[in-house]
Amino acid sequence: MPMKGVSERQQGLLQQLQRDKGGLTVDELAERLGITRTAVRQHLAALERDGYVSRETVRKAAGRPGNVYALTAAGDSLFPKQYNWFSGLLLKALREERGSEGLQKLLRSLADRVVSDLEAQLAGLSTPERIQMLARIMNDMGYDARVTSQTASRVEVVASNCVYHQLAAEFPEVCHFDYRLMERLTGAPAVEHPECMVRGGHVCHFILPVPSPAGKKRRG
Repeated sequence: MPMKGVSERQQGLLQQLQRDKGGLTVDELAERLGITRTAVRQHLAALERDGYVSRETVRKAAGRPGNVYALTAAGDSLFPKQYNWFSGLLLKALREERGSEGLQKLLRSLADRVVSDLEAQLAGLSTPERIQMLARIMNDMGYDARVTSQTASRVEVVASNCVYHQLAAEFPEVCHFDYRLMERLTGAPAVEHPECMVRGGHVCHFILPVPSPAGKKRRG
């Protein structure tokens, strides 16, 4: 179970904390791992620094308070997950049931729901402000996105990380979620996608034609 950036001994420590969600003391970890308390403290310090372990002070029945260490959400994420596999099963079933166009429509409706939840934040924003909000949302999702060109009629956005890469390779319909999100957030009538990492590109390059204020219409 290799973990990137984590030593083999630290992996063993994290595994013990995963097995005991209530947390463990330095003494308990030292006994379970068969190493010294000093070594445990050194590993815990590194893991706590990286956000994989949290420390809580607990008061004992007698004596001074002690520390209990527990796995954080970031630490838990280091262990293998099967999100892509399960998501692929769902997408495959939906495409078989609804067809490719039906799946695209469903994904676009999901993007509509996301934007609906943001209506209060979007109210009163200018088009440039909406574009910056789009970039922030994409970065929150992990795209490493940036606006590379912006004029009154056209915006270009480049993303260096495809967060659905494995899924999109098998289900290109997934990209329609992104297209719709961009359209709704910026008012663009459509999104062009001339370069795509799934199709062999180095980045995902999106071009959004921005309508004039007098001609804005929501695309259905």
